[in-house]
Amino acid sequence: MSYNPQIHNRRSMRLKNYDYTQNGAYFITICTKNRQCIFGDIKKGEMKLNSLGTIAYNYWQEIPQHFSHIQLDVFVIMPNHIHGILWIDNTITRCNEQRQYGNMVAGSIPCVIRSYKSAVTKKINQICNQKGASSVWQRNFYEHISRNEESLESIRNYIINNPLEWKNDHENTGDIYQQHEILLNIPF
Repeated sequence: MSYNPQIHNRRSMRLKNYDYTQNGAYFITICTKNRQCIFGDIKKGEMKLNSLGTIAYNYWQEIPQHFSHIQLDVFVIMPNHIHGILWIDNTITRCNEQRQYGNMVAGSIPCVIRSYKSAVTKKINQICNQKGASSVWQRNFYEHISRNEESLESIRNYIINNPLEWKNDHENTGDIYQQHEILLNIPF
């Protein structure tokens, strides 16, 4: 099917004309495809990572090794999503490219998240013997730009307490990851 702007109109979730290479704190949420609980389970208010969750955790920890201007703040890997705060510090490396439609700006938050999601997907597909481009993630991600210390502290508390609140999460479907282990023969 050829491109039809009436049908194939992808609405960006990013702020129009915002420079996502600016210094600051960015609260990121990335969800798994179909919100499947593939990273582990919450037991007594604590996240217990399985092998796929450990991959997601380790690759998140490696982000500053690949993007020297990014610093990590608090984060949590949940059964079906990730919450984390990424800091851009352009005093380390200045990223001042302007985004043109359809092109990714090197070092921008969308570029960092795309690289992270790609690396995790590739590793998980390798472990699960998936051929082709089987994605682990929903398309896109959510972000909130923290504008003050009070907001940032509130977000930090939300992330830290997220496993404690899992029992109240409408996406919590119980021990669904065990069902996926049986159905997909994934090494949890």
